[in-house]
Amino acid sequence: MEPTKKQPARIERALAALVMAALTLITGANVVMRYCTNVSFAMTEEVSVFLLMVLTLVGAVSAFAEGRHVRITLFVNSLPDTGRKVCNALAWMCNVAMFGMLTWLAALVAWDDYSFEVTSPALGVPQWWYSGWLPLAAAVIVLRLVLMLFQRRGKA
Repeated sequence: MEPTKKQPARIERALAALVMAALTLITGANVVMRYCTNVSFAMTEEVSVFLLMVLTLVGAVSAFAEGRHVRITLFVNSLPDTGRKVCNALAWMCNVAMFGMLTWLAALVAWDDYSFEVTSPALGVPQWWYSGWLPLAAAVIVLRLVLMLFQRRGKA
């Protein structure tokens, strides 16, 4: 899908800013605590890894929504219009297939975490609280890709 000029993904950007702020506060509090007392919060690494995963996926959703995902255009830009459209359609299909599979497989992992009552190492909370976000975010990416297709079809 060829990128077009459109409004930035404001919801995703706001969510990314909130996650980055939380990550900064948690990590900063841990550094201050460790500096002042030589003791660190055990949960900060666990929560930080989770927040980094959420931040990565929110960034991916935002990139797809704004048409700014990574692509190699040297070869594609040298093609005629028909060739570019074919390459863009192929890239779209590959993205939908990959994130669709990620949604399915991550949902299976989250279900296993729930079924086997796996708990997180530091906090002892159910692990599916963390793993359940991956299939949700991947499904949102698929939804964004499908919406992009309908938006472009409406303009054509």
